[in-house]
Amino acid sequence: MQYNVTVIGSGPGGYVAAIRCAQLGFKTVIIEKYDTLGGTCLNVGCIPSKALLDSSEHFINAKEHFKEHGIDIPAPKVNIKQMIKRKEDVVKSNVDGIAFLMKKNKIDVFHGMGSFVDKNTILVKSTDGKETKVATEKVIIATGSKPTPLPFAPFDKKRIISSTEALTLTEIPSHLIVIGGGVIGMELGSVYARLGSKVTVVEFLDSLIPTMDGTMGKELQKVAKKMGMDIYLGHKVTAVENKGKEILLKAEAKDGKVLELKGDYCLVSIGRRPYTEGLGLEKVGIETEKGQIPVDDHLKTKVDNIYAIGDVIKGAMLAHKAEEEGVFVAEQMAGQKPHVNYLLIPGVVYTWPEVASVGYTEEHLKSQGRAYKTGSFPYKALGRARASMDTDGLVKILADKQTDEILGVHIIGARAADMIAAGVTAMEFRASAEDVSRMSHAHPTYMEAVKEACLSATENRPIHL
Repeated sequence: MQYNVTVIGSGPGGYVAAIRCAQLGFKTVIIEKYDTLGGTCLNVGCIPSKALLDSSEHFINAKEHFKEHGIDIPAPKVNIKQMIKRKEDVVKSNVDGIAFLMKKNKIDVFHGMGSFVDKNTILVKSTDGKETKVATEKVIIATGSKPTPLPFAPFDKKRIISSTEALTLTEIPSHLIVIGGGVIGMELGSVYARLGSKVTVVEFLDSLIPTMDGTMGKELQKVAKKMGMDIYLGHKVTAVENKGKEILLKAEAKDGKVLELKGDYCLVSIGRRPYTEGLGLEKVGIETEKGQIPVDDHLKTKVDNIYAIGDVIKGAMLAHKAEEEGVFVAEQMAGQKPHVNYLLIPGVVYTWPEVASVGYTEEHLKSQGRAYKTGSFPYKALGRARASMDTDGLVKILADKQTDEILGVHIIGARAADMIAAGVTAMEFRASAEDVSRMSHAHPTYMEAVKEACLSATENRPIHL
């Protein structure tokens, strides 16, 4: 079977690349190892975790906030099985949607493990043992990533679990120990904290969500503690032992003190690693570096007709980054001149309040020795936030000291995930803080905090503070 483009992997990077290739007139096929399309994001990542985050947020609102709103109901109870079922329904709806898009765009789909025979031939082995050879002019590798286990505590999928198992638990943990205070750890930790679990987070570095601006980590820690979560920063986990129905964890602080924790589940969320096993890269002469597939500025590997995108290459492991790269590669193949601005790929943590960030962090600007100024505005000063009882959080703006160009937008607060798009837009057009502060923002809205933070950065003159 002859194709112009073969995409290996159907996650956000892969399926978006396939759709864009088909739109540009390429005869396209997508190969997916699993029975459903969508990759980690749709099946065991972004979508199901957001479904559970929303369900747990509804529960905590009903339990703690409805009465203040004048809504009297009997004490709500968690039906974890129904919660998981709803999550699975959401996943199925999204996965079915991707299958529809493949048909709509006349993209062939093969389910099975795809591996290189040579640079123009892919062998697909399906679960029933059937083998199909696909002849192709170009290949896009979009096989994504897998959770990283601890070397001394591999996932047993029962008590020592990854994010995948954390999304399918049929009971609410009594005590969930989370190793890693990054995005995944804080999101899933907050789900079970809301549902009634005692949650303890152990983080090796000195801040939560350490890849984001330091202010965001500090604010998120305050919120987490208000939720009842215990946070141990600067602790190195040295042992994790499954004792049947109990997990024993040991960690060492920087001063040498040993922390011992006992819980019924341990979620290991120390990061993800590129998934390239079984691709047969050695048959086409591609070698990985630190697990990643090396690519040039055009996302081309050392083999002229083979490209790689998303989590298998350098950069942040984000679904929308993979999508941008999928479009980038497809348009290059068509002779266009696309561009991806990696500085302006936003990051989001879907706790509540949400955390969202784009551009430089303050720590990065300091390390560069760049002259900058800051402006911030707290949610508690917003009329809209008071009305919704979402007063935790703030907006932080970083701007060039001389030119006033916005260099970074960092938000922790209600609807931050949606608001960050305004920061991306402003920075794509190289707006100054004053530019944004002089734009009319609807009242009352959360976005007014962005305007006020820009006023603070421009002339230190926020109106409502």
